[in-house]
Amino acid sequence: MNYRMIMRIIAHILGLEILFMIPALLIAIFNHNNNVVIAFVQTMIITGVAAGCAWLIGRSARKGFYAREGLVTTGIAWIVMSIFGCLPFYFSEAIPHFVDALFEIVSGFTTTGSSILSDVEALPDSLLYWRSFSHWVGGMGVLVFLLAVIPLSGKNEGYTLHILRAESPGPSVGKLVPRMKKTALILYWIYIGLTVLDFLFLLVGGMPPLEAICTAFGTAGTGGFGVKNDSLASYSPYLQNVTTVFMFLFGVNFSIYYILLMRRFKDAFSDEELRLYLGIIFVSILVITLNILPLYDGFLTALRHAAFQVGTVMSTTGFATTDFDLWPSLSKTILFILMFGGACAGSTGGGFKLARYILLFKNLRRNIHESLHPTEIRKVRVNQVAVDEKILRNTNAYLVAYVAIIFATFLIVSLDGFSMETNLSAVVATFNNIGPGFASVGPTCNYSQFSVLSKLVMIGNMLAGRLEIFPILVLFSRGTWVRK
Repeated sequence: MNYRMIMRIIAHILGLEILFMIPALLIAIFNHNNNVVIAFVQTMIITGVAAGCAWLIGRSARKGFYAREGLVTTGIAWIVMSIFGCLPFYFSEAIPHFVDALFEIVSGFTTTGSSILSDVEALPDSLLYWRSFSHWVGGMGVLVFLLAVIPLSGKNEGYTLHILRAESPGPSVGKLVPRMKKTALILYWIYIGLTVLDFLFLLVGGMPPLEAICTAFGTAGTGGFGVKNDSLASYSPYLQNVTTVFMFLFGVNFSIYYILLMRRFKDAFSDEELRLYLGIIFVSILVITLNILPLYDGFLTALRHAAFQVGTVMSTTGFATTDFDLWPSLSKTILFILMFGGACAGSTGGGFKLARYILLFKNLRRNIHESLHPTEIRKVRVNQVAVDEKILRNTNAYLVAYVAIIFATFLIVSLDGFSMETNLSAVVATFNNIGPGFASVGPTCNYSQFSVLSKLVMIGNMLAGRLEIFPILVLFSRGTWVRK
């Protein structure tokens, strides 16, 4: 295990986190929020000291860096980043309990959007900004950002490849261009471009600049922290529709946008995952619109709310325009099922990812065929390309871990004594990085009522869900730390 290189990367991460806090600090200074200014300064000093210590340990790191180091680095980096990132909430006493502050920032960085706050509007502007910005940096991944802007490894692609694979969502990670570092840079430019476009559309609709940037951050990262207690319910239909469109856009694999920029339109629109994504969206919106039509004054109003809620759940964003917990059972069941689907691989969305469902069903179909024709060997193909058997094995292993974690954490959270609907939806919503669930954790409620144990369990769920399980599981594996 290359501990020194891991510490060197952690030092870079903490240094970036200090830089990320500067805009929030400036907002606090501008608004004369002295206690928040002090909280950010204290946090930046403590983080700077930790970064310096990590740099001293890792300054003479050797170059060997493999998949194991990539997984460990990713898991540790996100945990460390969250611990230091929650300190402004804790030091300012905006969130006086440390576990609650940690829950809030982990929910931010993992783009979950589950909150323990009952009065979001009571937060100072600087903390609202920091809370929403955590979505944006967590959406594409802070390590991907690090790889895009800081030369960690010179001409050695090992660091970049293993870290990008560990942090990026989906069953596999490929290169858009020959160098992985340039791939990370391209992904971030697309991400920035879409975020700016969303921000401009919100400004055109009359949303105040700070609210527009926070909403754009939450939409881009598919996170869902709102700046108002009713999320987006009090905004105009135009602003809700803009957010709906961009939630769907950020749920698309970013490689599709690169392909479109290269004018390979046929390749983009023939992508199997994209077609499945669009198909599920269309059918879900249509069925829910018809089901909730009696609750609203007109088809267009029902369509707007149905599209928004499908978008927020499908992309795992977590915004809300209405209390969908009051909808008929059919609509709620569809939304609950969508919680397990998630967005496309390679997007900022969470969930199981549609690419994995495609692999699982195609592999199932192949196994059925081979049981009928034992001598025939068939390859699983996606987009007419044969899938590596290792990816299929990893997908099966991911499914087992996914189901096991949901059941185990559901049992632990059930110790709090809330209804089964509350407990199960809370676990599913945090593990799939969705945000609101049903019943006591519905869109008009929050997670403050859970015990410290349940909050810690759901913090682990959020991290495991965002990092695709394995970077967190390897931290608890004895084999990871055994010298080989």
